[in-house]
Parts: sequence; structure tokens; C-alpha cells
Amino acid sequence: MLDKLITRASLKDLAGTTAFRRGEEYFSVGAVGRLRATGDKVTAKVEGTRTYQVELRNDEGDLTYDCTCPRAADGYFCKHCVAVGLAWLAENFVIPKSGAVSGKKKRRDPWRDIKEYLTVQPQDVLIDLLLDVAQRDDRLYQSLLLKAERSGGGGNVAKAFRRAIDDATHIHGFVDWQEVGSFAGDIDQVVDSLVELLKPDTAAMLVELAEYAIERVENSLEQVDDSDGEIGDVVYRLGELHLKACTLARPEPAELAERLFRLETTLPFGLCSFDATTYRNALGKVGLRRYRELAEAEWRKLKPRDAKDSYDVHRATITRIMERLAEASGDVEELVAIKSRDLSLGYHYLEIAEIWTKAKQSDKALEWAERGLKAFPERPDNRLRDFLVAAYLKRKRNDEALQLTWIQFEEQPILEHYKKLHDVSGKLGLWPKQRDRALARVAEVIAREASTTNRWKPKPSAPNYSLRVEIALWEKDLYAAWEFAHKGTCDRNLLIVLAGKLEPARPGDAVSLYRRVVPPIVEQTSNAAYAEAIKLIRKVGGLMKAQSQSRQFGDYLAELRVQFKPKRNFIKLLDEVARSAAK
Repeated sequence: MLDKLITRASLKDLAGTTAFRRGEEYFSVGAVGRLRATGDKVTAKVEGTRTYQVELRNDEGDLTYDCTCPRAADGYFCKHCVAVGLAWLAENFVIPKSGAVSGKKKRRDPWRDIKEYLTVQPQDVLIDLLLDVAQRDDRLYQSLLLKAERSGGGGNVAKAFRRAIDDATHIHGFVDWQEVGSFAGDIDQVVDSLVELLKPDTAAMLVELAEYAIERVENSLEQVDDSDGEIGDVVYRLGELHLKACTLARPEPAELAERLFRLETTLPFGLCSFDATTYRNALGKVGLRRYRELAEAEWRKLKPRDAKDSYDVHRATITRIMERLAEASGDVEELVAIKSRDLSLGYHYLEIAEIWTKAKQSDKALEWAERGLKAFPERPDNRLRDFLVAAYLKRKRNDEALQLTWIQFEEQPILEHYKKLHDVSGKLGLWPKQRDRALARVAEVIAREASTTNRWKPKPSAPNYSLRVEIALWEKDLYAAWEFAHKGTCDRNLLIVLAGKLEPARPGDAVSLYRRVVPPIVEQTSNAAYAEAIKLIRKVGGLMKAQSQSRQFGDYLAELRVQFKPKRNFIKLLDEVARSAAK
């Protein structure tokens, strides 16, 4: 599939003229290291101001990419990606100096060639090759050393693994996002070696080593930028390995419970679950009882929380543990008692109401929900209101259900609350009348906001009809949306959405909306804004061409060139549009 996705044209289209030209320069000076092609993915290192790791891959028919440079992090197809793409083309096609592809070479599989070579080499040659590589590859060295320790037996295996874990998790200063991949790879390699200990005779050792590794990695995360979750993935893998090892080794239940409880309550990030329900099989009755004893001892130290108390990580952890124990036992009363120790938010009342609902105790559920609404009259939770609306409708308390829904819309007239009104009043057969009332409220709000003046808005402004357009779009009333879009100001994104829906039947109106939003986008003066504007300009071009208005489109481009002449980056992109239109 890469044969179809990676072409000079596709690389240039993704990168743009400037980045493509710079990528050509990188490729021409040999900045691209050895390519590694596996399946529908090709990776390579590119030497620039530093070494960048690049990956090009097929993602369901689209060419996607990753590079460790800042520009790629901002979402752009960078010059390094271009260089790797050109290197891949050079290996797979005959490319004359003109740049045109004259014919495809028969592609060789380098791994197959290497395998065929190795299969005919004597043992001592293979050993020398492997030792030579291990001297230059720390990960391979560690892997071979651990294998040697295991095969030799003795008491040094655990010590060797701890040393390997220490080496992999040791950091000098902060590890930023550009370095985290290498750091994660070192740890992952140690985990690969730990997996080989998942056997009956070494599972007990693996339990201790996995715990040690998890603690080391979690503590190191305080100095690591793991935005992409690479380290987190390794920790999850360690957690799964630890659980399997516990199930296989069957450690002493009470001691295991104490270690699990300590890990669950002390690790800084808590990426793995060490709660009793996860380890139920390994703990058995004795271990589960000890785990509960430890949790209840900590729980008794906590006083009920009120709204004035600040967030406490330890409290949250112990509460979560107690909740899981109660859920596992199926004791609803115990779970409610635990939840009711923290009623600092309206949402907590809702959680209890939902517990009673699940237990088919609808009266108790309603009671808790109503208590929650009364407890926070100044900052009610709309999720609690929604729960009550559904409960009232079920009990035929229709007026109360509609009133609660209207309160939400009155407090905050937004599309989401308009939809709730539609849903509730529709069930009651009252929508036409309630719709008129709601739209009258919207008109009132729009007029009031336009006439309001204050320190930052000394004069009345043009009315903003964004909400009215949004409602019309949701109701699929394009004529109303068009009408209100022209009565005053409107959110730019809504205008773009409206234009898109108008394209099939009313292309001329769609063009006028696109042309309306382009100038304010360009005025933002950023490359991202320019790219967004160019995308819309291309839409305009396609629509005008379909209406035999290519000349008028050329005039439009000329107007934009005059209007935004000082914005050189935008003009460069505009020139590309003009060249494409002229073809």
C-alpha cells in the first residue's frame, strides 16, 4: 500500500512547497539513516540540528506520520518526513535526475537476505557477530546478560534483574517528550526479560521484581513528560505481569494483602490496580479479609467531608478502596454509607440515587436526588436535575418535570438545554407551544446582550444570532439558519457548517458564506489560520468552477491578493491555489 501512498506528489501535497524543498535538501546530503520497512510502515532517523526519529505508515488507506521534531508535534508534515519519503522512493523506484519515475524496481526483502546469510554461518562467527553488536547496543547487552544469569542459575538472578531495573529507570534531570521514547524502550526491554520468569519455579521471584520495577518507574514519572503515555503503557504491562505471577506463585495471602494495600495507597500515580477485587483469586479468603482489615483501619481515621474541605488524595484512595470492597460484597447499604461520608457536591447525591436505582429502590433514589437539589440551591448540578426529570415523568409528575427543564434553559439558554426542552415537552405533547416560548426567550436574550453596555463594552453591539442559527441547523431548517445568519453577527464555525449544508442545493449562497468568513480567519495572522482559510478558498473555487465561474474565481483571488498583500505566507499559499486553478 505504501507504493501508492508515497509519491513525490503526495509528499509535496502534505508538506507544502517550502517543507518539500527542504526535505529534498536533507535527502540529497544523505541525512536519512538506514530505512526499516516492516509491513505498511517505514521508519528511519534523520540527522538535523539533532537526530529525529521519523515514521511513515499506512492507516486505512491514508499516509500518516510521526516525527520527533517540534513542527511535526504541531501537526505538520515536516521536512524530515519528506526526506524519509524520498529515501523510500529512492530504494523502491528508479528515479532519473528529472525526478520522474521511469519504472519500479523489484523490491528485495533485506531481512530475508540477512537471514539467508546467517543460516550458513558457523556458530563461532554468529557468536562474534552477536557480541560485537552487544558492545554497541546497551539493550541487547542487558538482554543477553539476563539470559546468561538465568541459564547459569545460582542466587545472582534476582540481583541481576534489580540492577537492570535500576539502570533502566535511572534518570539524569528531567526527561522531556523528545527523549521519553528511548527511556520507555529501555524499560520495556527489561519487561521483555521479566516475562521469561513467568514460570512455576521463578514466578515468586517475578512477583517481587515486578513490584520493585513498578515502584521505580512510578517514582521516576515525577521527572518525565509522558504526554503520549508510553511509560504508562509499560507500567500497565508490568501490572498485568505481576497479577499473573501472583496467580501462579500463590504468595502467603496475608503478606500479599499488606503489600498490595501499600502499593495501592502509596504509589504517586497509581497506574496499576492493586485493589482486592483485581487480586481476588490470588488473595483467597484469608488475603481478602486482611486487605479489608487494613482498609477499614484507615477508613475509621477519616471524618465525614463537607464542602469546605479541600481535596485529599489519601481520602480519595481509601474511599475508592472501600467502595470497591462494598461493590464486590454486593452490600448496597454499606456502599451508600461509604458514599454518604462525602456529600460535598450535588453529584455525590446523584451517585447514591443511581445506586438505589440499580438496586430497584426507586423511592430511596428519588429521596436522595431531591435532597441533593435542596442541599445546593445556589450551585445545582444539572445531572441531578435530569435524573429528577426522568423520575418525575415516570411518576406522571409532568409539571415538575417540565418546570425543572425550563429552569435549566432559563439559567443558560444553549442548544443542549433547548434539546432537553424538546425531549420533555415532546413526550408531554406540548412541544409547539413550548418551542414558541423558548424561541421568544432566545430572541429576548439576544436583544438584551446586544443592548447591554459596560466598562469593556461602552456601546451597544450588533445582535449575535449564533444560538438562533445553531437551533435552526439542529432543526434542519436551512432557510431560517440563512435568515438569522444575515440579521447580525454569527459564530464563524456555524457559518462554515451552514455553508457546507447549503453546497448541494444552494452553491451560490454557500460561496457567499465562505467568502464572508475567510477575511477574519486570515486576520488572525498565523500559519494555522492561513491553512484554514486556504481550505475554504479551495471550496469556493470548486463550487464556482462547477457553476462555470472560473473567471470570477480568478477575480476573487486577485481581490484577496490586494487585500492581504502584507501577509507573505498567506500570499504564497494563495499563489499555489491560483496555479492549481489555472491548470
